[in-house]
Amino acid sequence: MIRVTVWNENVHEKLNEKIAGIYPKGIHGAIADGIAGENVQVRTATLEQPEHGLTEDVLNETDVLIWWGHRAHNDVSDDIVNRVHDRVLKGMGLIVLHSGHFSKIFKKLMGTSCDLKWREQGDKERIWVVDPAHPIAEGLGQYFEIEHEEMYGEHFDIPAPDELVFISWFEGGEVFRSGCTYHRGNGKVFYFRPGHETYPTYYNQDVLRVIKNAAHWAAPRHGVRQTYGNAKPLEPIKGEQQ
Repeated sequence: MIRVTVWNENVHEKLNEKIAGIYPKGIHGAIADGIAGENVQVRTATLEQPEHGLTEDVLNETDVLIWWGHRAHNDVSDDIVNRVHDRVLKGMGLIVLHSGHFSKIFKKLMGTSCDLKWREQGDKERIWVVDPAHPIAEGLGQYFEIEHEEMYGEHFDIPAPDELVFISWFEGGEVFRSGCTYHRGNGKVFYFRPGHETYPTYYNQDVLRVIKNAAHWAAPRHGVRQTYGNAKPLEPIKGEQQ
């Protein structure tokens, strides 16, 4: 059983009737409903909750954290960002969606501006699977399409991904590295591009399949706990001074 927490700032849904109509349970609710199943236990958390819903207890009971943010990146407490960062380094998986590329936690983990080009005109997005053997791509065809989405274009100012799983093409001509994996400390990070708030992207079954696959991929493997710092030798060292 993978324990997933879906975090969403939950701001647009309260300020815009159109978005509230698309996501009456919030973006977090749509994602949670779409990925919950036999092997995935899901809870949600939002910005307005105490400690943004990401208390020590919640994070200690989270194998994978999914993050969606847009308008309120700067409203996220640095203390909570540092807490999440520490948990990722210790093994918690992190999936960052769409405009979460500008979140404090993603920029802290990447160490770059994470900036990009964008256009909101309802472009068709064709998402190509460029690593078909990757577990995040399981069950997909050669590509899948989203009829209307916000465009993100290169250059995307991120470190070179450890693995590039998806590349997006938009009908305006741009391309974008839309599925990128990273290892940070003992944790795994996946950035996935689709998900603008004014489109019903998080009801798309291929998008939900990717997020669910990514949760399984990013979940920690419960092996030997790594240790750091001063270490005693495992056996006597020849010539060691007494």
